[in-house]
Amino acid sequence: MDIRIDDLSGPEIARLLHEHLHSMTLYSPPESIHALDLDALRQPEITFWSVWQGTELMGCSAIKELDAGHGEIKSMRTASAHLRKGVAAALMRHILEEAGRRSYRRLSLETGSAEAFAPARSLYASFGFQFCGPFAGYVEDPYSVFMTRGL
Repeated sequence: MDIRIDDLSGPEIARLLHEHLHSMTLYSPPESIHALDLDALRQPEITFWSVWQGTELMGCSAIKELDAGHGEIKSMRTASAHLRKGVAAALMRHILEEAGRRSYRRLSLETGSAEAFAPARSLYASFGFQFCGPFAGYVEDPYSVFMTRGL
């Protein structure tokens, strides 16, 4: 797997992010969807990575810098054809290494509360993330789960 910074200009990443946003609508009402579209991911405080195997896109993720010591994981997604191949775990290891290089003291994330998000919550827990309250402007929402991990 080749994990690289992505400029969000390729059609493959546009399709994967469209799939990601669409899947959120299946489990959460619009006001509870916090996934970012292409334009929102192009903000200077966000670093976006894609994972490739040859010419095939396997997945993506991003870090949004909330402040000098706190990052937020955004847009974690594995392409359907590559589920259960270790893509998300490789991205998590990469993100944790990058957070260490940036000297973050904490990483946090928001994910869905529906059963469809159980594999994601399990992955995050396996990397030491624990449930927490809302952070960075989020509010309590029955469709959201908040998790954090000290570094």
